[in-house]
Amino acid sequence: MPKQEEVKYTKTHEWVHVSGQEALVGLSEHAQHEMGDIVFVELPKSAQNVEKEKPCAVVESVKAAFDIYAPVSGKIAALNDEVSKEPALINQSPLDKAWLFKVQMTDPEQAKGLMDWNAYQEFVKQNAH
Repeated sequence: MPKQEEVKYTKTHEWVHVSGQEALVGLSEHAQHEMGDIVFVELPKSAQNVEKEKPCAVVESVKAAFDIYAPVSGKIAALNDEVSKEPALINQSPLDKAWLFKVQMTDPEQAKGLMDWNAYQEFVKQNAH
């Protein structure tokens, strides 16, 4: 699985690992930490079309429900059913076992606009409350 330095990040705290035409998507370490204990995950439907920066999934923690946004446009190619069965995986292993879904990208160029690790760390610092 990817390391933090190998993935790209969104301003809505999703991580993205691009491999060819596919983008593996999950929730950042920072996001899961801020949310607290995750108790429910609603993934998009298999083969559903998703649009960049539009909500496509929901994660609920003991604090609140949070939308998960598609980092790129495309079609859902795979879902991580393990995370639906055991939402706490996101807290335990956000970058490994707890990926959420895979998108077959319609425009791989969209991934170029995402933040790298250093830019994401700076973004998190600037937006800390």
